[in-house]
Amino acid sequence: RALHEVMVAEGCYEIATYSFIGPKDYDAIRLPAGDPRRESVVISNPLGEDTSVMRTTIVPSMLGVLGRNYANRNAAVRLFELGNSYLPVQGQELPDERLRVCIGLYGEGEDFFTLKGLLETLLSARHIGGVEVAAARDVPWLHPGRAAVLSAGGQVLGSFGEVHPAVLENYGIGARAYVADLDFQTLFGLVDGV
Repeated sequence: RALHEVMVAEGCYEIATYSFIGPKDYDAIRLPAGDPRRESVVISNPLGEDTSVMRTTIVPSMLGVLGRNYANRNAAVRLFELGNSYLPVQGQELPDERLRVCIGLYGEGEDFFTLKGLLETLLSARHIGGVEVAAARDVPWLHPGRAAVLSAGGQVLGSFGEVHPAVLENYGIGARAYVADLDFQTLFGLVDGV
């Protein structure tokens, strides 16, 4: 609820997407071959190839919604989703279900620093201190010179930055877009019980 309040106060609209995606979505976000996030739980009776696996990252879902908004000529968009990712665990029947926060935005005046400011507001509102931001070059869907990893309390919370131009093209987004992907459970564990 607190997350929702902060995000709405920052001008973001909440979205809810399906937890099913297709294997091609991993190609669209430039996930390298051999990346463990390509090992998805396969749906035994899917509606189609586009919904045949459980997502291991929420990013393709967010980029899909940003792409549809851009195609519908929405000049500026600020969105967030609190949703699950499903990571298979060796030797276990059920996957590791992780709650994630994904934020996506584009439009005039939006840039790396507006997204960073939005994240700082979220963390500050929940009294999470000791936040560190470090440059990141290995997040496949983010521009290598405009990406960062966010951590606090010695734990990595996630990544954020400008979407890679090739990924923008894959989703039909003709403007610079920005995405943050955070582990909600780690974030929640750092909240100062206020």
